[in-house]
Amino acid sequence: MKTITLALLLAFNSLAGQQKPEPMEKQTVQIVTEFLTAVQTGDSATVAASLHPNIEWSQPGNNRFSGTKKSSAEVFQMVGGMLEVSAGTLALTDVNVTAVNGNAVACLVRWKAVKPTGVVLDVNNIDVYTVESGQITRAVVFSDNLAQEDEFWLR
Repeated sequence: MKTITLALLLAFNSLAGQQKPEPMEKQTVQIVTEFLTAVQTGDSATVAASLHPNIEWSQPGNNRFSGTKKSSAEVFQMVGGMLEVSAGTLALTDVNVTAVNGNAVACLVRWKAVKPTGVVLDVNNIDVYTVESGQITRAVVFSDNLAQEDEFWLR
């Protein structure tokens, strides 16, 4: 019995000195935060590296950019179209990472843009990002004003 107790104590002591692995939640938040910061600063290399090639991106509404994108190429095509329609004014102005659950992060973000015609986009979205193997594999976007988004992104 003393041998078993001594062996357990030695095992616990050696484990206590080891550093615990980084929790999944911390890594998930870091990846999403780096992605959103890259979007804000125009760091396209980090944006591209953050998105899995087969990302599934769900964009709300009933406009030319709505629907599910099934690859990073489709996401970049959508964003390129949004920048074109907004005459390059589309900007992610505020980011608040609000909650994490395992490998998913919910963020409150604010987008602003102005068309040359003067039509303004100023909406809050809740984005939910799923991270796997260090990349964002899924994004689901919820808008607080779909009517404004649909009007801005007219078909």
